[in-house]
Amino acid sequence: MTGNPAIHESWQAPLQAEFDSEYMTALREFLKAEKASGKTIFPHSSNWFRALELTPLDETRVVILGQDPYHGPGQAHGLCFSVQPGVRTPPSLQNIYKEMREDLGVEPASHGFLEHWAKQGVLMLNSVLTVEARQAASHKGRGWEEFTDAIIRVINQQERPVVFLLWGAYAQKKAAFVDTQRHHVLTAAHPSPFAARNGFFGCKHFSKTNVFLESKGMPRIDWELPQIS
Repeated sequence: MTGNPAIHESWQAPLQAEFDSEYMTALREFLKAEKASGKTIFPHSSNWFRALELTPLDETRVVILGQDPYHGPGQAHGLCFSVQPGVRTPPSLQNIYKEMREDLGVEPASHGFLEHWAKQGVLMLNSVLTVEARQAASHKGRGWEEFTDAIIRVINQQERPVVFLLWGAYAQKKAAFVDTQRHHVLTAAHPSPFAARNGFFGCKHFSKTNVFLESKGMPRIDWELPQIS
């Protein structure tokens, strides 16, 4: 992470102060030292900012917040809940698909690759953007949370209303400052197998998102994922 990464130009100016900050300098040094010690970091550095690369600020219509990247080989690629093609769909995402089927009648995809959503203006943002292989939450508290808080603040300041899908207590706490007079905040339990039956199933967030977007004259999200070869 040297200089500004390959993020969409719409994010460059709003986040410049973050990239120049002391905490980001310390984060760079931490990640450099981790790599130098032979540790494997997920996702690959080319995908650390993939969410900001695929979803421009001025096209962001929906925000989904996650917590930590997947820490298994080949899974994480910079979008929360999403995995790379050819990787087994994780349990939380399987539950997201189940809710989509009940809500929209959309049959579950045979893969877990969610870039189709990101390219439509769904910012799929983890709170922490890196993790050591097989060590869950290993990069917690190193500075990423401050950076992703700044991203949420930038979105919150936009005049155009945005839908925030906050699944679980962690996401709800992280985005607690979002202006609910301007933006549409939907909350539910986390889709993990441990919590989904406590309020994620039946939340109908996918249809509610599209109803809100249409009410504001914005296009619906096509939640149905295309097949990939």
